[in-house]
Amino acid sequence: MSGKIIKTKNVVHSGSLNKRQTLISMMILSGLFFVFGFITWVNAILIPYFKIACELTNFQSYLVAFAFYISYFVMSIPSSFLLKSVGFKKGIMLGLWIMAIGVFIFIPAALTRTYEIFLIGLFTIGSGLAILQTAANPYVTILGPQEKAASRISIMGICNKSAGIIAPLIFASVIFRVTDSDLLNQLPSMGLVEKSEVLNELIRRVIYPYAILGLVLTGLGVFIRFSPLPEIDTEVESDELSTINADKKNLFDFPYLILGVLAIFFHVGTQVIAIDTIIGYANSMGIQIMEAKVFPSYTLFTTIIGYALGIMVIPKYISQVNVFRICTVLGAVLTLLIIYSHGTYFILGHKADISIWFIVLLGTANSLVWAGIWPLALNNLGRFTKVGASMLIMALSGSAIFPLIYGHFADLYNVRSAYWILFPCYLYLIFYAFYGHKIKSWLPLVKKVSLKTELV
Repeated sequence: MSGKIIKTKNVVHSGSLNKRQTLISMMILSGLFFVFGFITWVNAILIPYFKIACELTNFQSYLVAFAFYISYFVMSIPSSFLLKSVGFKKGIMLGLWIMAIGVFIFIPAALTRTYEIFLIGLFTIGSGLAILQTAANPYVTILGPQEKAASRISIMGICNKSAGIIAPLIFASVIFRVTDSDLLNQLPSMGLVEKSEVLNELIRRVIYPYAILGLVLTGLGVFIRFSPLPEIDTEVESDELSTINADKKNLFDFPYLILGVLAIFFHVGTQVIAIDTIIGYANSMGIQIMEAKVFPSYTLFTTIIGYALGIMVIPKYISQVNVFRICTVLGAVLTLLIIYSHGTYFILGHKADISIWFIVLLGTANSLVWAGIWPLALNNLGRFTKVGASMLIMALSGSAIFPLIYGHFADLYNVRSAYWILFPCYLYLIFYAFYGHKIKSWLPLVKKVSLKTELV
């Protein structure tokens, strides 16, 4: 290809975009990642909101995250086949429209105060996002040099987390009122009919914001269809890459990818727990929801700080793999501090146990893990890129599983002890950052296992 732009029916081969095409693509993708963040991180406020309005346990309330993220597991492989059939651009359009359908499902769910219908809506929204993520993440990864992929992903992350900062605040300001704190405190003493009326009124506040959001998503799908976003062809490999991958029959011939899928699974679990459980943890300290609603934004803000640092130092001062390693070790240390640190302090106007601020700092630890895993896992996949990306997106189902495990242990023990679930996740991420991403063949591992068996 020798750096030339090769086009076929408006299709551009990966690695051949000029500066203008790259800039336009980055701007459009930045907007999409903002949308991803707005819709994804509003779950942080939906969880306590549904817990109140639908009278749920901790475990039941975290079905919000489960329904949303399990769709990634279900839809990721179908998404890859869809993208192979229609391409990245039309796939993004269809993803936005599927998300719009899911958003509109919230309307009948609110009218009937039926939690199960809300979960169907969340699953549908997640299905659309699975298509978008399967298209957008490899797009960002292959838009330029591999050694700068973490910086590009960091820019997308800033857009994603910036939306995440404002989403819970905007949503909370729409659905909660200043007088709600007193009203919610009176719920236990209300009769069944009065309580039902209050909760029905509370849940129906989602109708107008979600109707508007559905219309916005529909319009964005139309915009993408007629936008100058180029189509990228990942099926055509360079001669060098064709030689490297000549003996590769399927994705399991790439151990570093399979191990990377597990890394994404554990990483997103730690990320969603740090954001989606922090309001409940603040509530356990006596902090009311109107005050606690800002804590997910604090975590997302520290994530943005991590992204910004990554953009400044990668790869000029430090390689993206070394930053990845630092972040994983920091996550393990912060987890131990969450569990073992004690002491009440006034910070940013909040009187809270110091441990909650270590949860906030997990945002920094998690910030560049995603950006570290993707380029390492997709490196030299060539014609396997789309399916490989879909497997990485499938691993986002970790965000569905880990909040449920956290909620179970929170009900069984307490909300602080439940954070032990983070520690083994970070231990695996440390393994992948230091060693796992270097594994190019299963044979050395098999030989080591055989040797140990013989010695025994």
